[in-house]
Order: sequence, then C-alpha cells, then structure tokens
Amino acid sequence: MTESRIKRLATTLMDATTDKDPLVQEQIYNALCYLGESEPEEILNSCDEYLRQHDKLAYPHRVIILKAMETVVKNNIALLDKSTAKVVIFLASNEMTKSKEVIRDWQQAASSVLVAVGQRFINKVMEEVLTKFQPGILPHYFVLQTFANLSVSNVFGMVPFLNSILGTMLPMLGMAKQDHMKAVFCYALQHFSESIQEYLANLDKAPDPTVRKDTFSNEIFSAYEVLFNSWLQHREAKLRLAVVEALGPMSYLMPSEKLEEQLPKLIPGILALYKKHTEAFYISKSLCQILEASVNIGSRSLDVQLDSLLGTLHPQICAPADPSVPLTVKNHTEVLRCFTVLACSFPDRVLAFLLPKLESSNERTRVGTLLIMRQIINSAPSQMEIKKPFILSSMKLPLQDSNNKVKRAVVQVISAMAHHGYLEQPGGEAMMEFLVRQCALPSDAQPKKQPLDADDLTSDSVQSISVNTLFLLSTTVDRMNNVLWPYLLEFVTPIQFTNALTPLCKSLMYLATKKQEEGENTSLIRYDLNANLPSPYALTTRLLVVSSQPYAGDCRGVAALRLLSVLHYSVHPALDQLWSKQVPLLVEHIEENTEKSLSRKEWEEKLLLFLQETLAAVADNAWICHFVTEMCRQLSSYNGLPLEKNFLYKCIGTTLGACTSKDLVQKQLQELLETARYQEEAEREGLASCFGICAINHLEETLAKLEDFVRSDVFKKSVGLFSLFKDRSDNEVEKIKSSLILCYGYVAVYAPKELVLARIEADILKNIFQYFNTKVLGIKVETKDLTLKLCLIRSICMISQAICNGVKCGDFIFSRKAELVAQMVEFIKAEPLEALRTPVRQRAMVACTYLVILEPHLSDPDRTELMDTCLASVLALPPPELAKEREENGGDALHKEMLYGDTMGALKDLLKSLLQRNLTPHGLQDMFAHLGPWIKSSKEHERQRAVEVSAALLDFYLSKLNVSTVIPFYNLGVLIALFSPRCSDSLASVRQHAVDCVYCLLYIQLCYEGFARDHRDEMVEGLKALKKGLEEPDFTVLFHTCNNIAMVIGKRVPPDQLMSLLLAMFEGLADPDKNCSRAATVMINSLLKERGAVLQEKVPDIMSIIHSKLEEVDEEHIRKAAQQTVYILAAQHKSVVVSSLLGSPLPFDSHTCAMWRSLATEPTLTSQILEQLLEKVNRDVPYKESKSFPLLGSGSERVATPLPLAATCALYEIMSAAESGPAVLGLYPPLFVTLLLRLSCTVGVQLPRNLQSRERRSSSSLGPAPRSLQPCSCAVETLKVMLVRGGSEEVARAVGSAGGWELMASPERHHDGIAVLARAMARHAGPRLPLIVKNLIPTLNSVFDSQRVTTTAFFAELLNSNVVNDLILLETMMDNMTGRQKDSCMLVRMLALRGLGNIASGSPEKVRKHGAKLLASMVNGMDDKDDPQNLVALEAMSSLSKLLDHLEERDVQSMLLHIAIRIRPFFDSEQPDLRQSSIVLFGNLTKFSQGHCEVFVEQILNGLVTLLLHLQDPKPEVVKACKFALRMCGPNMGCEGLCDMFLNHLQEERSLHYGEFMNNVCKHLMQCYPEMLNRLILTNLFYFKSNWVDIRAAAPMFIGFLVLHVDEEQCQQVDLDQLISALNLLLKDPVPAVRMKVAETLGRLVRIL
Repeated sequence: MTESRIKRLATTLMDATTDKDPLVQEQIYNALCYLGESEPEEILNSCDEYLRQHDKLAYPHRVIILKAMETVVKNNIALLDKSTAKVVIFLASNEMTKSKEVIRDWQQAASSVLVAVGQRFINKVMEEVLTKFQPGILPHYFVLQTFANLSVSNVFGMVPFLNSILGTMLPMLGMAKQDHMKAVFCYALQHFSESIQEYLANLDKAPDPTVRKDTFSNEIFSAYEVLFNSWLQHREAKLRLAVVEALGPMSYLMPSEKLEEQLPKLIPGILALYKKHTEAFYISKSLCQILEASVNIGSRSLDVQLDSLLGTLHPQICAPADPSVPLTVKNHTEVLRCFTVLACSFPDRVLAFLLPKLESSNERTRVGTLLIMRQIINSAPSQMEIKKPFILSSMKLPLQDSNNKVKRAVVQVISAMAHHGYLEQPGGEAMMEFLVRQCALPSDAQPKKQPLDADDLTSDSVQSISVNTLFLLSTTVDRMNNVLWPYLLEFVTPIQFTNALTPLCKSLMYLATKKQEEGENTSLIRYDLNANLPSPYALTTRLLVVSSQPYAGDCRGVAALRLLSVLHYSVHPALDQLWSKQVPLLVEHIEENTEKSLSRKEWEEKLLLFLQETLAAVADNAWICHFVTEMCRQLSSYNGLPLEKNFLYKCIGTTLGACTSKDLVQKQLQELLETARYQEEAEREGLASCFGICAINHLEETLAKLEDFVRSDVFKKSVGLFSLFKDRSDNEVEKIKSSLILCYGYVAVYAPKELVLARIEADILKNIFQYFNTKVLGIKVETKDLTLKLCLIRSICMISQAICNGVKCGDFIFSRKAELVAQMVEFIKAEPLEALRTPVRQRAMVACTYLVILEPHLSDPDRTELMDTCLASVLALPPPELAKEREENGGDALHKEMLYGDTMGALKDLLKSLLQRNLTPHGLQDMFAHLGPWIKSSKEHERQRAVEVSAALLDFYLSKLNVSTVIPFYNLGVLIALFSPRCSDSLASVRQHAVDCVYCLLYIQLCYEGFARDHRDEMVEGLKALKKGLEEPDFTVLFHTCNNIAMVIGKRVPPDQLMSLLLAMFEGLADPDKNCSRAATVMINSLLKERGAVLQEKVPDIMSIIHSKLEEVDEEHIRKAAQQTVYILAAQHKSVVVSSLLGSPLPFDSHTCAMWRSLATEPTLTSQILEQLLEKVNRDVPYKESKSFPLLGSGSERVATPLPLAATCALYEIMSAAESGPAVLGLYPPLFVTLLLRLSCTVGVQLPRNLQSRERRSSSSLGPAPRSLQPCSCAVETLKVMLVRGGSEEVARAVGSAGGWELMASPERHHDGIAVLARAMARHAGPRLPLIVKNLIPTLNSVFDSQRVTTTAFFAELLNSNVVNDLILLETMMDNMTGRQKDSCMLVRMLALRGLGNIASGSPEKVRKHGAKLLASMVNGMDDKDDPQNLVALEAMSSLSKLLDHLEERDVQSMLLHIAIRIRPFFDSEQPDLRQSSIVLFGNLTKFSQGHCEVFVEQILNGLVTLLLHLQDPKPEVVKACKFALRMCGPNMGCEGLCDMFLNHLQEERSLHYGEFMNNVCKHLMQCYPEMLNRLILTNLFYFKSNWVDIRAAAPMFIGFLVLHVDEEQCQQVDLDQLISALNLLLKDPVPAVRMKVAETLGRLVRIL
C-alpha cells in the first residue's frame, strides 16, 4: 500500500512537470529529488514506470524526470542494488535511443543518467549500451557520446572496453554519412585517446598494468586514415574542427613508423585548415600535439615541413589576440608552444626565418615576430646560447621603430634578454638606451585618434611598462648589476631623458647602495674606465635643478635627492657628513607635503641653503669655479622649462657669491647678460635674482657689470640690430631694459644695506630712469610696454623696501620720493576702470605704500590726489563675477580672483601707511571724508569694499593709538551714524565689517576718555558676540542684534553727541538699502528707550515723524515705531484708539495689526478689551446656512457671520503680543471654551462673498502675504496663540508636533485633532480642566452636531488620563459618555465608546467598580444595528481589549463565549483594521479562559491555523496582532515547546523567518496534538482559495511541514485523495510562487504515505 502511495505522489509531481514556469519546474525537480533521498529505489522505479506508461509525454517534461533520476543516482550510487541499476540503465538506454533523430536535451539527460550509473556499474552499463552498438549497424549518436563521456568519467573502468569498441567502431566509420555522426565519432576518438593516455600515464594505479600503447595503435591508425583522408576534406567547418581535435591526441597513439610516414601529408593537411577557419585554437592545439608526438619519435620528416610550418604559424601570432575572446588568447599560447617545439629542434632555421621579419613594413608582422623571439629566448635557452650576438645585431631596426606596439614588444624582448644574459654581450647597451628612451616618453601623451585600430597603445602605457621593466632589471636580475652600473648615469644629464629621471634615479640608487654594501664606496664611479660618464659637477647641477620641481615626473625630487646623497663621495669627499644629515630632511619635507600644500618659495630657499652649505663644506675655489662653469653651460638645456631655468639662475647667483675669483664672477655675469632670452618673463626674473644674490658678496662687480653692459658693443649691437626691424625693435629693446631695471631692483634688495643706500639715488635710480626713457623732471614720455612698466614699479618697490629695511632709514631723506609717487599715480590713472586686467595698479600701490613711509612728508594735494586715485581705481571696479561675464573667454578665473584679492590688500596697506602719518581724530575724519561717499554708495560691491577697507583702517588706528592727554573725540557721533545702520546692510560681509567699525570707534572713544588701550569694556565686547547674529539675513535676528548694538551705543555715547547721533540716524531712514533704513529705525527706538528722559519734549515730534512714515510706506521698522506711539496714545486716549481699531475693515492691514498688538502692553486695558471681544464672539450665531446656486446642486453651504469673525481676528492680534500674558491667564477658561467651540463651528465654513474677493485681492497684492481670513484657520490660530499666551506653550507645541492643528481643520479628522488637544491639556494644563469641563458639559446637548462631536471627542480623550480622576471629574464624564450611546450622530456614539474604553488607561482602578456597566456598553456597541461600516463595532472591540485587564473575571466569563464567537468572522475580514482589532481582542480574551478552559482552548484551536497563516498577512499591523494573539494563546495550549516558540520568535521587533518558524511549530503541534492532523489540514485547505497570494502559498507549506513531523500511526487520519486532489487543483494557481510551495509539499507527502 505504502509503495503505491509513494508512486502516486511521485506520479502527481511528474504530472506537474508540464508547468511552464521554470521556477516551478525547478521545485518539482527538487521535490522528486527529495522523494528520492527517502526512497531512492522506489522513486527510480516509479520514474521508470511513469516514463514507460506515458510514452507520449513531450520530451521537455521527460527531461525534468531524467535529470531528477540522474541526481538521485549520483547521490545514492553506493545504495543502489543491481536490479534497480538494471532498470535505470534499461530505461535510460531506451530514452536515449527511442528517437532516431537527435533531440539533444532529452537524449543528453538520458546519457547523463547512464554516465552517473557507470561510475559504479560500468559493466552493466556497457552490457546494455553495447546492445545498441552492433557491428555493421550505425549506432545512435548518443551511444557514442555516452562511450566518450564514460571514458572521461571512469578511465580505469572504461579503457579495458576500448579495444573491442574500437574494433567494432572502425568499420562503422565508412557508414557514417551525416555530419553530426561523423562529428560524434571524432568526439569519441578524441576522448578515447585522451583516456588511454591518462591510463598509460598512471599504470601504477591501473587495474591492468599490462596495457600498452601498441594495444590500440593499429586501430587508432585505421581510424586516423578515415578521419584524415576522407572527413578532413569535408566542406562542413564544424566537422573539420571535430576531426582536427581528434587527430592531436590520436597522433600520440599511432605507430611511430606510421606517424613518420604520414607527417608529410598530415602537417600540410592541418596547416591548410588555417585558411578555412577563423577560429584557429583547435587547429593550433592539435598541431602542437602532433609536433610534440613527432619530436618524441625523433621524426626526420619535420625538417622538410619546417618552412611551411613557420610560414603558416607566424601570421597566427601576428594577428593580435582579443582579450574579450578567450579562444584567441588560447590560440596564441598554443602557437607559441609550437614555436618552442620547433626552436628546440631547429634553432638555426627558426632564427633565419624570424629575424628578417623584424625589417617588415607591416607593424603586426614586426610585433608578432618580437613576441615569438621573446618566447624562444625564454623557452629554448640552451639552443639560443650561441646565437646571442646574432640575435642582438638583428634588433637594430626594431630599436628605431616609432610604433607603440612594436616598442612594447621590444621592451618585453629586452626583459627576456636580460634574464638570459644577452645584455652583457656587445650591443646590449643599445638595448638599455632604448629602454631608457621609452621611460622618458611623456606620461600624459594624448592617444592619437585611430578609429581603424581601436586597441592601439598610448605612449603612456609603453612608458609605464618600460619603467616597471627597468626597475625589475635593476633590482631582481643580479647579472644585470654590472651592465647597468655606472652606465645608467650617462642618461641623467641629457635633457631628453628628463621624464625618465625618477625610474633612473631609483634604479641607480639601488645599484649604488648594493655596490656600497659590497665595499666599493670610494671607487663607486670609475671615470678612468668610463669616459662618457657625466662629471660630478654636471650630476650635482642636474639633480639639484630637477629637485626644484619635486612632484613632477612621478615625484622625481625625492629620487634625485636620494641619488645625490648616495653619490656624495664621488661628488666631493668632504660632503659625507653634511649630506647624510641634510638630504633626509629635504626628502622628509617633500613627503610631508603635497604639490598643493608645498610653498615653492620656501622649498627653493631650502634647496639654496643646502647649496650654500655644500659650497661652504667644499671650501675649494677651483672646485666652485668648475661647478659654476658647468651650471652656466647647462642653462641653455632648460630653454622651454621656465621654472627649472629660473631656479638654476638662483643657483648660479648663489655659487658666484661663494666664488672668490672676481674675474670669473665678472666673466660669468657678462656671459649671462649676453646669452639671456629677454623675451621670457621667467628668464628675466631668473637673471635678476641671479644678479641680486650675487650682489650679496660682489656688489661693486655686479653694478659695474650692469653699467658696462649698457655701454658695451653687445648691447649697442642688439639695439642696432633690432632697429632694422622696426616693429620688433621696440619690443625687444624694452624687454632688455625691463630686465636691467629688474636687476637693479633685486640688487637693491639683496645687497648689504650699509653698502647699497649710498648707491640708490646716485647710481641705481639714475640708471633705472635712463632705461625707462622717462624725463621725470621734464616732459614725460609714457611707455606703452606693460613689462617695462611692471619692472619699473617692482624695482621702485624693492628700492623703497631696501631703504625701509636699512639701518639708517630714519636719517635717509629720499629726495625723489614725490616724483616717484606722482609716477605711480600716473600709472594707476592710466589703468581702465571697467576691468582688472593687469597687476599694474596693485604693484603701484605697494610701491606707494613703501614710499609714503619714507621722509619727507607728501604735500596735502599730493596726498589727496593719491588717495582719491587709488580709491576710485579699486572700489569702482565691477564685481569679479560681472567682469567674468564681460570677458568673452571667461579668462583665468582663479588668477583674476587672486589679483583682485592682492589689489584690495595693496589698497588697505597704502591707506594704513597714509593714516600712520596722522594718527589723530582729524586724520581719521580726513580719511573718512574720502571714504564716506563709497560707504553710502547704492552699488553693493562699492559699499562692500569701502566698509571692508574702513574696518581695516579703524582696527589699524586703534592698534596704533597712543593717547597721552584726554581730548574729545569730536566726530564720534557722525562716524557711528555712518556705520551703525550698515549693521543691517543687505550684504552679510558689510554687516560684519560695520560691527567691527562700531566696535573700534567705541574703543577709540574709551582711549580718548583716558582708558588704557588694553582695557576691555564688557558692553563693547558684547558687540563681538552679536556678529554671529548678522551672518544670515533673518529679520528677527537682525532686529534683535541691531537693538543690542544700539543699546551699547546708547550707553557709551557722551550726552553732548546724542542729538547729533539721532539726527544723523534720522537721515539714515532715507538710505536706499531698506535693511539699513530698518536698522536706523530700530536704533532710534532703542536710543529713545535708553536715553529718552533727556529728550522728553521732543517725543511728540519724534512720534509724529514715525507715524507719517507708517502712512507712506509699509515697512517693519515703521511699524515698530508706530507700536511705541500707539502705546503712549492708548494710555492717554484709549477710547479713541479702540474705536478707530474696531472700525477697521477686514482683513486687518499690517498697520491695524501692529496697533492691536500694541494694546496688549497694559494688563488692565487688555483684560477689558478681551472680555468685550468674547462677548461679541458669543453674541451672534457662528454661521448662516446659504443655499447654493441651482446649477451647483441643491445642497447648502455655511457662511461665517462677520462680527464673531472680526472679534476672533482681533483676539488673535492682541494675544499674539507677548505682553498680553497676564490678561489671558486671568480669562483662561472662558477664552479656551469659547475658542474651542468657535473652532468646531468653523470647520467647513466659508467666508462671506464680499470678504472672499477682498481676501483674494490682498493675497495677490505685492508685499508680505497677510494672515488667512478663512474662519477655521483664524479660529485655529487664535486658539493656538491663546494657549501660548496663557502659559500653555507646551500644549501648543505638543499639538503642533503631533499634527493636531491640521487635523482640527479637516472635516474628516476634526475629532482626532481635538483628541490630540485634549491629550496635551491633560498632560500639561491639568489644573485648568475643572472649569473647562464645567463650561463644556452643557454643549453635549447643543443643537450643532459639530459642537457635540467636539465636546465628546475632548471628553473621550480626557478619560485617557488619570488627571480626571485626580480632579474628581470621572463619574460626571463617564455618565455623560454613557448618555451619548443613543445619540443620533454615529460619530458621537463611536467617540463615546472610545471614551469609555479610555478609562482603562486613564483610571484603571475605577474600571472594576463600573465593570458591568462598561462591558454592557461594549457588547451593545458590537451589536449596533445602524453601523454599515462596522465602525462602532471596531471601536467596541478596541475599547474592550483595553478594558479587559481591569474587569472582574466573573463579569467577563459570563460573556466570554458570546464575544469570542461574535468576533471570529472578523479574523478574515477584508478591512485590515477589523482583522487587527478582532485578533488583538481574541488575544486579550485568553486571560479569562481559566474557568472555561476546555471550551476556550477549543476556540483557540479553531483559530490557530488562521492566526498562523495571517502571519503572512499583507498588512504589517495585522501581522503584529497575530504575533500578540499567538503569544497570549501559547500558555493555554498545554504545549510547552509551542508556548516557548511563540514567546521567543513572535516578539514584535524581531523579524520572522516564516518557513523555519512554521517548520518548528508543526514539529511541536504533531508532538502535542497528533490527533489534530486532519483538522489542521482541512482548515488549511479552506485557505487554498484565499484572495491573498502569500496566504495561499503559506497554506500548502503549512501542510507540508505538518506531514514532515507526523508519526506513522497518525497518518491514517488524512484523506490522502482529498489532499492530493486539492494540491493538484492548487498546482494550477496563476501565481508561480504558490505552485512552487505546492510542489515542495507534494515532495514531503512521502512522510505520510
């Protein structure tokens, strides 16, 4: 019986193989395999029977079954008995050969079954399959393939059969007519040959060690004849490839004499295939096997074939391999193996063939040949040993090749040569030079666009390969040490190898260190043996200069310095100690920085200091002379490398300075002047630096040489030569003059001050102006050459600096100062105002800064001229972004930005320099007389710059101020009025700087009052803290900050300056910048408040001015002023003020609002007004019903009445003022109740039409948007502000953060919003509640539904808090809620139940007392007849869940069964909230099941399947409810394991692995309730029709796990027919996931069969 059931189950699964979904098919296959693990033989027999019975089953479905059989056989091969194996073999054999046509998937699956069985039952398999392999009859395709695969999978079992198979097979070869049959014969012969080879290679492990190669040789040869002579000529390409694949392995087994005999035909035959096939890998692999077999037998025939072999194989390598096509790469490997075989046998002929190919014009030929050369150098070293000179000499042409691919191939050949000793031969140096040249390729070269050859290499990749190769040869190939050292030094100095310096230096350093370790320190560089090596001077110069750009060329600075350090003994023996200490510090500095962070100037200074110390350490004049001569010789090498050349000039200057030979110094300076390239800026700078540095020790010689040069023939010749070409002459001559002028400037700066001061006016300035071609005292001839201008300015600047820094600066009277300043002013004036293009104005101002310091003083007109010119030239420039737009190409933005910053800095420094000469209030006044118009400019960028400059000047003034006598700071008020309103400027930077200005002015005042400069005033220091508030243009923050600033000013300004300050401030009201105008108002009010006592008689005038401003323009600061005025007026004339405000039209404009708010200042007045307004809100009905237009439907709309609306708005405005707090506190209950009921009556209420149009107009008008006039919004906002003002900010905040205000305004969610409010009131305003509740109770009988809903919702939520119990309100409120159960409004009934339920959390101790009453209310709610959506029932269930914990058990137990049965249908409700509430309530009911234990356990078991399946519910809240209910049910079920599982795995926060969980649940269920198996399965069957996919999938899975864990004796409960039928039906479900679970379960049913 059991067997037939397993078979039936397997049959059901096999029937389902027709499912089209691949995942379901996979699951069916898995289920069959699962059954097979349990009963392998039974399942294999069932599959056999099924396939035999269902002869017509389509092959794709048969494949699934056969694959399952293969898996079962593989996994249980050791368990199978012979009879089952025979059955399987017979079936598979029949399935494989049933169709004469080849149906690959099906027959392959059957063949795989045979191969799997053949692992153990090879004889049985062969016995069966050989019946299908009869002599004279062409076998089935898959019979041969099965033989082939068996020979691979079971070599030792299969080889003994091969002799007879081959004997039977050979005659069949002639019978094979179809290509696929021929191909499978080839496949078989290939694998037979390979397995025979493996057998012979492992004879020691083989079952029959007597087997020999000649056992098979004749048969293999016979097969070979057919394959080679007949089939290889076939036109079908696939067949030819199959033949070729077979011939390779077969060649090893052919008789030696036969192979020798066949080679003359075989090799040409194989070679000919290259022309017919694009995919050459199989041909090359086979050819390589044939060649190896030929060499193994010592063939003599190969010699004849060699030329054709080489000629055919060579192009295979020349065609580049495509890495994305793996077979092309494999083909290359095989062809190179062929070349290895040939080169080992015929080295001379192979080289004679290859080397001429290196001269081919075809790039691919050259590259391919080089690849082969590398291969044979590496793989045939002994044969190539005597060929080394020949190979090296043939590499001359490739070394000159410019093609990147060829270069890369040459580098790879060089690498191979290095490892095998080629480079030690003559000609090896040329190879190394080539490698270094490739290292020197530019690493950032752009690849040329060559679309025809997309895989072309860039020079970058050639360079990186070469660099790696050089380093590896230096460090890993020991035999290369003597080849590379010291030869590589020859490449360090030539400029063309600059890019190779980093790898060169690294390699040289490694080699030198190694030599030193071997004890060759003193004789490291043998110049006597190496005449071509660069001298120590050349090496030192070169390595020092390239170190000046340390990060270029892959951080060459570090490599160069380290090499220099290693070579110290060869450079000069005296340098050991110095360099070993200094070089590591220099290297460390490079490594600690990056290219961005390293200061170039600082780095160059470090290197020049290192050079100075080196020269001092050597202290040998002859050595220094050789050194400087070499430096000058290298100068021309660096043309085109401006930075390096500039540094070399500085090195020359430093070295000349250390040179004691005056003649050599003059000679070298002359040479420098003659050879300089004056057109280049870096060259001019370098030359000038050189002269300056040289002048430190040789001032006389330097100045003399400069004068001599101008007088020399060389200079005159240059000028004369240039004048022949007029256009060029001016330009060239100007550049020479520019350089000479610059030289004088540098000389002035560097030369010793005690020597140079005397020469400045007599020599230096005279010559400078002579070159500038300008008559300073006479008529000016203006040069247009920018370079000449800039050089003159820089020189004058340097000369001024030199004088300033001189020892006798104070004594030095600079007679030409005024002329020089005037010249600079002219330069500045000549600069265009619309753009900042050149550094002329910046450099000229820097020069003036230094000139101003010098004696004598500038005259007033000159000083004024200088200031006005500079201010206009800088402050009026367009802002950088605007200038950028004007420039067509955008220019170099970063450069422009830096130039602008430098120019601003120069202006500040110049003005400070001028102010320094007159540090008095008058000097300050004079300075701001020039700056004032710019500070008040309407253009933002001009203001910004002017205030920035002002802040810098005042800070400077304060820092330099030294007051000896107390004097009045007479212009303090005017200056403060100039800056303080700017604290609110539209630009943040202006605001910040303005505070700084006020801060400085107040401290200057304190200094003038006699306080020490380091005195810190607490009030004034407070200004600094206020700056943060000015960063963002937030009005509130600005208002507050300006007010605080004004308070500080008010406390610190002397009385005599107060009125002038106020008057100046009033002028500020007209400031074009509104922010500043606002600041002026704020500050005026603050000052009046602070100092108003002394201005009492002026107050009416001031108020009048501000009021008129309010009428003219609606500005914030005007409103603030008006509030002050209204407050004063209201104190004296309150009736007039109130009546005028009440008459204002709705919506209130901003002036009216401000005036209302000002009335909140005085508590008594505020209380009277609030009471009046409350009376007006309650006097009129809240809205009137107004019929809609007939076209819009017959309904009516509610329209607000105007008086309550206006009063509500007024209440809002008054209470929005903070000062109204005390009055609101006094009227808290009536205000709260009135506004709450006002709010409830405005939900969904419209404005009157006249007000609608007015509100639309006001919202569309310009200016700030007014507050909404919509009745509901008004009421919400007014209630909100009342709470805040009444000290209940926490309530308002809590309601806001919970979204309560928005909910209150929503008609659908109004009651939820009220609940949020009630919750917040209970928590934060409990003591207010008794009076509020008392005032609200009468409204429960209100005629307005909305007021009843609001009050019920409010009370319902209050009952959620214990505060009602504390305040003795509980009974009253509970009676009122119970009374609402018959209300006509369903929402009121629902809310009343909610309130009663809330008592459980609010006053749990009172529930027991009123239990029966509360329970009756809930049961009545569940039975509410007028409840179509079950909303009242839902509320009743939720509330009952909350109450249950606190009710008497006897009260609940009487109703327990009634409730459980009533809620059960809701478990599967379509409404998720009903499912959730009913399940939660069910969970809570379990607490009361003790007395009715058996009855209630029955209810639990009834619901268990539902609860477990709904753990897969689509709604997370339902899943959460199920987890809770199951945790609650667990302890009542009498199964400890199940209870523990529910408690541990069904925690709310834990994620659940449902399958694993259900598996364990079913295990415990079957242990504790085995008798329930059928009941549980039947309940699950009900859910097979569920609408929810996840539950439909979970139900069969549940059944699957149940049967997995059931005991045998319980299996009889199950109606297997019904179950399998239901599962069969579910197998047709449209969702694949469901079908997968069904298939899985069907597999598991093996447990109950």
